Amino acid sequence: MRIVVCVKHVPNIHSDRAFADGRVVRGSADGSLNELDEHPLEEALRILEALDDDARAASEIVAVTMGPAEAVDALRRAFQLGAHTGVHVSDDALAGSDYFATARTLAAAVRRLEQDGPVDLVLAGMAALDGLGSVVPALLAAELGLPQLTNATSLTLADGAATVQREVDGVTEELRAPLPAVVSVTDHINRPRFPNIKLIMAARTKPVTTWTLADLGLEPDRVGVAAARAVVRSAEPRPEREPATVVTDDGTGDTGGRALADFIIDRGLI
Repeated sequence: MRIVVCVKHVPNIHSDRAFADGRVVRGSADGSLNELDEHPLEEALRILEALDDDARAASEIVAVTMGPAEAVDALRRAFQLGAHTGVHVSDDALAGSDYFATARTLAAAVRRLEQDGPVDLVLAGMAALDGLGSVVPALLAAELGLPQLTNATSLTLADGAATVQREVDGVTEELRAPLPAVVSVTDHINRPRFPNIKLIMAARTKPVTTWTLADLGLEPDRVGVAAARAVVRSAEPRPEREPATVVTDDGTGDTGGRALADFIIDRGLI
């Protein structure tokens, strides 16, 4: 069983993020693995753990990411969580890639991996927390010509097929597709485990395979800003919050209570 897990290096969602030249600034030192990508990594581990010893020994989890030099940190975290090998697609021409170019690049990486052996399953998180587009798994499946099963809350592999359940508008759907397939999972599918110290130490020096566009046979004009279907024309910093109004009660409870009631009434909250 060979499973490819797509992971992404994203800016820390709790930090101040910025745009430059219409693109998200990705060179910050506080970036990290997209939190939602921990779930497909955990699911890949559980799939392998369900195999017999011989099949498990012959299996592999490959984490794949694209991005600038800092994106390798996402692979280091994926190693800590159990990925066996990592591929980093890095090329200056990738800067500014939209969802379509991202899917095109990841598909080229999967096809390159297939030169060394078949890929049985491609897993991805439900979204990346920097963009929240949630479309790359579907676009990736289209690029690869594979069936897609998206937003899975459970995943079962049996008889050469993947079966998932997902929640849609209060209805539980069950979908099945032959392998290989592209499956995206939600954060409800599992609870990622904590990495053990052995994997943490090994992740620091584990080799990463780095590919450029030339290695994947992609032309620069098919990715990056040159191929983007949407352009950010302007972006403004988020306005500062107005300072809070503090009301000091006179000790009777009447002053503060009236001020709170007036606040609620004035804003039409009742």
